[in-house]
Amino acid sequence: MKRFIMLLTIAACLWAVMPMTYAQDVQQRDTTETVVADTLAADSAMAQIDADLGSADEDADLQGGGLHKQLKRKFIEGSAGFMSLVALALVLGLAFCIERIVYLTLSEVNTKKLLKDVDSRLEQNDVEGAKDLCRNTRGPVASICYQALMHIRERVEDIDRQLTNYGQVQISNLEKGCSWIRLFIAVAPSLGFLGTVIGMVMAFDQIESAGNISPTIVAKGMKVALITTIFGIIVAIVLQFFYSYILSKINRLTAQMEEGAIILMDSITNYKARNNG
Repeated sequence: MKRFIMLLTIAACLWAVMPMTYAQDVQQRDTTETVVADTLAADSAMAQIDADLGSADEDADLQGGGLHKQLKRKFIEGSAGFMSLVALALVLGLAFCIERIVYLTLSEVNTKKLLKDVDSRLEQNDVEGAKDLCRNTRGPVASICYQALMHIRERVEDIDRQLTNYGQVQISNLEKGCSWIRLFIAVAPSLGFLGTVIGMVMAFDQIESAGNISPTIVAKGMKVALITTIFGIIVAIVLQFFYSYILSKINRLTAQMEEGAIILMDSITNYKARNNG
C-alpha cells in the first residue's frame, strides 16, 4: 500500500509539471496563428513580410534557444492525443524508476561490517544479539541473515536450503515494478509508430479531399507522423537508461546477498562446531 501511494505521488508530481507549460505554449501558438490568419486575409503582401520575419525569428530561436526549447516546440506541434499518451508513458515509467531507485538505495548496507558483527556475536555465543542486529538492519542481506539465524538449531543442509529459498523471495522483492518499466519502454515507441501511421492516413485523406498532391497539403500529416515517432523513441531511450541503472543495483545487491550467505554459513558452521552442533 505504501509503495502504491508513493508511485501515485511521484506520478502526480511529474504529471503536474507538464500540462502547465504545454497549455500556455499551445494557447500562445493558437493566438499567433489567429493573428497571422487575419493578417493574411487583410493584406497578403504584409503577410508575406511577416512570414519572412517570423521565419527569421524562428531560426534565431533555434540557434539560441537550446535543445530544451526545440524539443518543447516540436512536442507542441505534434498531435495532442498521441503526444499526451507518450507523455503519460514517460511519467508513469519515470515514477516506477524513481520508486525502484529509492527502494534499492535504501536497501544497500555495509555488508562486510554487518557480517563481521554477526560473526563476532556468534563467537560469543550471543545468537539473540545477532538476531537483534539483523532485525534492526534494513536491506535483503540482513533479512537473509536473520532467516538463517532463526533456523540455527537445524542441520546445516536445512539452513542452506532455507537461505536459497528466502533469497529467491528477496530477489523477487528487488525486481518489483521492473516489468512495468519494461512495458513502458516497449509501449512508448509503439505509440510513436502508431502516430506515424495515423499521420500518414491524415496526409492521404487530405490529398483525397484536395484532389491533388501538394507539399503544403501533406506536410502537416507527415510532420505529426515524424514528431510522434521521434518522441516515442526518446521516451524509450530515457527509460532504458534508468532501467539499466536499476538492473545494475539489483545485480549488486544480489551479489552481496550471495556473498553474505556464504560467509554466514561459514560462521554458523564454526558456531555449531564449537557447540557440538
